[in-house]
Amino acid sequence: MFQKVKNGVYMPATGLHGPHNLTADGVAAAVKGVGPGAYVLGTLKTDGVFYVSYVGRSDSDLAARVLDHVAKPYAHFKYGFYSTAVEAFKKECQLYHDFGQLALDNECHPAKPRGTWHSCPVLNCGLG
Repeated sequence: MFQKVKNGVYMPATGLHGPHNLTADGVAAAVKGVGPGAYVLGTLKTDGVFYVSYVGRSDSDLAARVLDHVAKPYAHFKYGFYSTAVEAFKKECQLYHDFGQLALDNECHPAKPRGTWHSCPVLNCGLG
């Protein structure tokens, strides 16, 4: 799914909740509960567009994982909880490919959850 940014320019929609301020207080206020999830880090610009710079996930405690990024150079985050670590992995892979793996700050393709055989769900990727 895509969202219109301006004057015929479109970008992928994340389908995640937010944006929220990437601070300890911002994470505590937004992320309620503990469980697997996916997230994006970036900046909400004055034009109202959220620019994604990094994608990630947690297999067990989403809030704790997002908090790991508080001191890094990102101002905002979006997130979503998923029922399993595998579902969170699939969402992370989708976001990784949607937002252009070469344009992101991620060093490599998302790794599959420990102890699983699942690979990246994106057609012809072959990684993960």
